[in-house]
Amino acid sequence: MNPDSVLYRTFSPTGSDGGKRVTVFPETAGDLQARASVAGAPLSVFVEGGDATTLSLRVFTPAREKGSSDSAAVAALTWWAATQPVSDLMTVSMGGETQDAQLCGGEWLLRQGTVMVAEVESDLSALGLGARRAWTARTERPNFVVDVPDLAALDTFNVDEAAISAVNRATGTTGLIVFTAGGPNRADVSFRAFGPLKGFLEDAASSNMLACLVGVLGHLNRLPADTNLLRAAQRMPGTPAQLSAQFEQTGQGMDVWVGGRATPLLPATV
Repeated sequence: MNPDSVLYRTFSPTGSDGGKRVTVFPETAGDLQARASVAGAPLSVFVEGGDATTLSLRVFTPAREKGSSDSAAVAALTWWAATQPVSDLMTVSMGGETQDAQLCGGEWLLRQGTVMVAEVESDLSALGLGARRAWTARTERPNFVVDVPDLAALDTFNVDEAAISAVNRATGTTGLIVFTAGGPNRADVSFRAFGPLKGFLEDAASSNMLACLVGVLGHLNRLPADTNLLRAAQRMPGTPAQLSAQFEQTGQGMDVWVGGRATPLLPATV
């Protein structure tokens, strides 16, 4: 008998309980918000329908309908591909948005769009970083991007909500990305993502913010030279994540896809 739902962990490093938990429901019967509120996961995704090349979803938190979520889409795509033959290229609809997806090395990646980057000079003393080079990067909403010397500096970065918000307001950005080269599990880059102006202090797995970071790395000629794939470690304390990015330089900017693995944890009846 098929379970009523399946719990997935998305973007979790091997041997870790990091990333994000997503409950996938194979249908949309009944009160979806009520079902999501008792699902036991931060995100619930309901499959409205689909075929070999398309998938239609609705995404909920325990409190509200979210609209779109890359973590939810990756979990749903993984479940959908496990139940029937599908194309390696899919179109996913959720929250009134349509996004292209591709299967790459056993991982589903979602197209984030073309990243535009600009270099800025900024005094980041309020963040404990002093005067230094920084960058703005965007597909739609702009993010402020700054690097630190090493993993220790990244992990001990002082998270000050008021200071981060002030820097975002002063630079006309909505999020902050702090990064450094390298990382665990042979990561090419490690980063943390903050967004008090977006409604969260720190995010555990941030597809679009990683895409913006990939654009900055391309601007700095710091992308891998022998491949168009990049592995990233996101370092929110207590909730590590591992994401993959595929990139291509175009005349308009850096075209980036981001995603990762989703692993089923257990069936549940909700």
